[in-house]
Amino acid sequence: MNATQTGLIGGLILGLAASQGFLAFIITLAIGFVGLVVGRVLDGELDVSDMFGGGRGRDK
Repeated sequence: MNATQTGLIGGLILGLAASQGFLAFIITLAIGFVGLVVGRVLDGELDVSDMFGGGRGRDK
């Protein structure tokens, strides 16, 4: 299992532990998405420097 899958599963488990009901569903989705993004960054499939402007000015 790679870091993307681990991050997604970890986020979903943390979200489920938060509460019960519809709010738990929304929290689970949000935390699962965060886990997915963190896993993709750790796998090298997502470059966050592009999102936050860290890549600007490097090509000069």
